[in-house]
Amino acid sequence: MTELRNVEADLSRFRARVLVATLVVLICFLLVASRLVYLQLVRHEDLLEQAENNRTAIVPVLPNRGLILDRNGIVLASNYSAYTLEVTPSRINNLEQTIEELAGVLDITPRDRRRFKKLLEESKSFESLPLRTRLSDEEVAKFAAQRYRFPGVEIKARLFRNYPYGELASHVVGYIGRINPAEKEKLDESDDQANYRGTEYIGKLGVEQSFEAQLHGTTGVESVETSAGGRAMRKLASSPATPGNTVKLSIDIRLQHLIEQLFGDRRGALVALDPKTGEVLAFVSKPTFDPNLFVEGIDSENWQALNESPDKPLLNRALRGTYPPGSTYKPFMALAALETGTRRPEQTISDPGFFMFGNHRFRDDKEGGHGTVNMYQSIVQSCDTYYYVLANDLGVDTIHQQMQRFGFGEFTGIDIFGEVRGLLPSTDWKRRAYKRADQQKWYAGETISLGIGQGYNNFTMLQLASATATLANDGIKMKPHLVKEVLDILTHAPTATTREAVGEVIAKAANIAIIKNALVGVNIEGTSAAAFRGAGYTSGGKTGTAQVIQIKQNEKYVASKTEERFRDHALFTAYAPAEEPKIALAMVVENAGFGSQNAAPIARRIFDYWLLQQYPSEEDIAAVQKAQAPAPIGRIRSLSEVPWPPPALAAGTPRP
Repeated sequence: MTELRNVEADLSRFRARVLVATLVVLICFLLVASRLVYLQLVRHEDLLEQAENNRTAIVPVLPNRGLILDRNGIVLASNYSAYTLEVTPSRINNLEQTIEELAGVLDITPRDRRRFKKLLEESKSFESLPLRTRLSDEEVAKFAAQRYRFPGVEIKARLFRNYPYGELASHVVGYIGRINPAEKEKLDESDDQANYRGTEYIGKLGVEQSFEAQLHGTTGVESVETSAGGRAMRKLASSPATPGNTVKLSIDIRLQHLIEQLFGDRRGALVALDPKTGEVLAFVSKPTFDPNLFVEGIDSENWQALNESPDKPLLNRALRGTYPPGSTYKPFMALAALETGTRRPEQTISDPGFFMFGNHRFRDDKEGGHGTVNMYQSIVQSCDTYYYVLANDLGVDTIHQQMQRFGFGEFTGIDIFGEVRGLLPSTDWKRRAYKRADQQKWYAGETISLGIGQGYNNFTMLQLASATATLANDGIKMKPHLVKEVLDILTHAPTATTREAVGEVIAKAANIAIIKNALVGVNIEGTSAAAFRGAGYTSGGKTGTAQVIQIKQNEKYVASKTEERFRDHALFTAYAPAEEPKIALAMVVENAGFGSQNAAPIARRIFDYWLLQQYPSEEDIAAVQKAQAPAPIGRIRSLSEVPWPPPALAAGTPRP
């Protein structure tokens, strides 16, 4: 029997299935459409940014660091571009083996290895570190042919800092080095974080550090299209970097070179200022160091040699070294006596060659004494006894009050970092400095040696030079500064540093004139007369000799029997011309003995250069270096006879 199909029922089921299928398709379409709306409208900006990030990369464009010039435009710090062999440790399985294989392709010296090891210890593993720098074109081509063998190793073009005169004025110019973790953290917390993106180097010392903001420049950016493998294909957009500004110093590099020559191998410091403006004309610390050693990362061997040297070449003696001022303190003591009414210029004392205070005998520098001495003679002849008595009469707190006005024991505010305050003693200072009650008490006998610049007195040559310049400038104190002006890299407009007076020292003009007259007498008929004999100008000066170790009361100091580093320091302060001073200086030659023999001759050559444009002969420089200055002074050369740069400096410079 044949079964008959129910067509209507089949059609109903079919229609239901079609309806369900249609609804499912519609729902799916709505889901796709809603997703499309969500992606195209709601997430459009976000997804577009992600797509662009996958397709492009933002690369920082590092600015050229600004130049550093001397007052005459001579370049003291510049930049050059060179190829480096860069290694990324995180992308290399066996670092030592890779370096050995690289050594078979390129010349990698033990110094390169030591420097790389030091950088590796200080850096993160994903950072690219230079193994070899300043590759030649031939070396670049040689590595390029073997590049496939060395994943994680590549050639990069880098800008390097160059100090063409090496050790000359290194404490002033400073150097740059890799940013350490502490500096990185400080930058991350500052507003300059974005400006240092991609930057690996920063100023570490001197002007490089103090004027980092002006020298660094502004970092630019480039938008680059990249392939799937991350290789740059083409530049899409760019915002150029702005180079750093040019910093022009007030120092004269030829004068600086002359002074460093005159010091020779001796340790010491010298600061020369323009009394009218506060400009630093020379800022010498000996020994010096080569800042080029730090540019690529100093290796451990050179670092150890510098850091452990007993001569401390990394110490900026002009800024951070403190010394007893010795007899160079006496003119300021005499002025304090006039200002307080403690002494009159014509008032005399009788000097038997010593001063007795209780049971202690304070000896004069001249055995048998100077006889009857007034204020003028006390400065010209440098009579210790006069100032023993004066210090006792003034008292420590009056001395402190009077000397503080000249900047002793105070920051000068010079425009580089690292200045120390020095020590100008007082009863209040001693109470704060010591813990035990017996140590906190100021004893009257401690005041006596302050009069001749000994005892607790300890000042920098910068402070002593500033005080001398203030005296030469009739009591008007100018702020010392090393930077003369900053030149804008875009407009070339100079921005001058301030030349405003810090403040006028409260001292009567008549009293200052008395002291200045005595200082002129020192160079004409006094302790430094031999050094200034035949000079074509009039100058004022004061010699000084400062003890390094305390000599027992019944012992006599004999330099030849004393270890070299414990011998007396030689000091000298001076200014010229006496009528209208254009230069004032303070200097110390460590462990050299008498200031008249070992410091004043250096000042004479400095003044000849600055005032008369005369340069000593090589024989004369050699004689001064050995503290055997000829009298009269040997042949003088005009500046036109002296080549610049000198052959000794030009031989290995400028660097590539």
